[in-house]
Amino acid sequence: MNPMPPQPRTAEDERTLLVKVFGKDRPGITTGLFATLAAFDVDVIDIEQVVTRGRITLCALVTPPAGGAPGAEGGLRSTVHRWAEEQKLQAEIISGTGDNRPRREGRSHVTVLGHPLTAAAVSALTARVAEAGGNIDRVFRLAKYPVTAVELAVSGVAPELLRAELAREAAVQRVDVAVVSAGLERRAKRLVVMDVDSTLIQDEVIELFAAHAGCEAEVAQVTAAAMRGELDFAESLRARVALLAGLDAGVVEKVRTEVRLTPGARTLIRTLQRLGYQVAVVSGGFTQVTDYLVELLGLDFAAANTLEVENGRFTGRVTGEIVDRAGKARWLTRFAAQARVPLEQTVAIGDGANDLDMLNTAGLGVAFNAKPVVREAADTAVNVPFLDTVLYLLGITREEVEAADELHGTPSE
Repeated sequence: MNPMPPQPRTAEDERTLLVKVFGKDRPGITTGLFATLAAFDVDVIDIEQVVTRGRITLCALVTPPAGGAPGAEGGLRSTVHRWAEEQKLQAEIISGTGDNRPRREGRSHVTVLGHPLTAAAVSALTARVAEAGGNIDRVFRLAKYPVTAVELAVSGVAPELLRAELAREAAVQRVDVAVVSAGLERRAKRLVVMDVDSTLIQDEVIELFAAHAGCEAEVAQVTAAAMRGELDFAESLRARVALLAGLDAGVVEKVRTEVRLTPGARTLIRTLQRLGYQVAVVSGGFTQVTDYLVELLGLDFAAANTLEVENGRFTGRVTGEIVDRAGKARWLTRFAAQARVPLEQTVAIGDGANDLDMLNTAGLGVAFNAKPVVREAADTAVNVPFLDTVLYLLGITREEVEAADELHGTPSE
């Protein structure tokens, strides 16, 4: 018969020691503390270490010395304090019972983006968490530029309630807050589908074409009304495209050179691809431009409208299935099926009213610099002009992005 493996010496009602050291950071502190504790044959239950501006705080939760010999705990205390003094550190040892309290039901990851992130904003948001009945279990920084991004692990309040509470405060404080449920699903989102105009790129493609046709102002006015949800998208698309009738189709090459990627777009896409994500675009714009973006960025899927061409000129009509609000959601579903990714493991990013069905269909819908009607309906909103901040919503840190770029020799965007 195989012997039973040794069981942990701790239980919720058994004594534990919290050993805390803090001071100026340098290599070897963690090794030194645990080498000191090893002489007393203790078991390690938990470790936490934080370094902020060159100052270390290291905490170890351990069992009392094995055997319970008289004076053993006193010896541990005096030895740790002596070691800390030699290292020019401060030490504190606190007796107690058990481990950390289990995190309560209702767990969320709360990502806060600020440009800048003020102390007043942090105070207001954390107060809202407490008022909602939540507890902040951990906090760490995701990025320090181009925005300051921090993540809070919160328990004790339903994510839906917390999202509503923090959204209101975020608007007052002029910061972005995203609340997503904790769990494996957050790390399993494997397909990202983006809108194109004013999301992946800074432009509205039809307005670029309209500028060459001499009707830019008229088209822009209709586009803005459609994105606010004031006009039916399909109807507005046909009206705008009709204004392009007779335009030389050779203008496509000029328009492609005029397209401006949103800051952070390349970083977002290459980082997602390195992580094994598939990336798609779905656009109420035109294949004449999305085909170019697919080739430029190495995208996996794309869907858009197609401007009809006869005798080298635009007819003022589109061909095939119109990609409107409902169409974007249909294409998201199709892409997910082709990628063999469940819908709950998809992310959609968009800015306009015609993106709403897509955002609501995806596992996570992100409103990017969006119109008010979209911000209110989406799971989360990002209002800074950097598309790669979406990575922080997925728990990816700026350091991880930069390390991958350095490893692959990719220049910073």
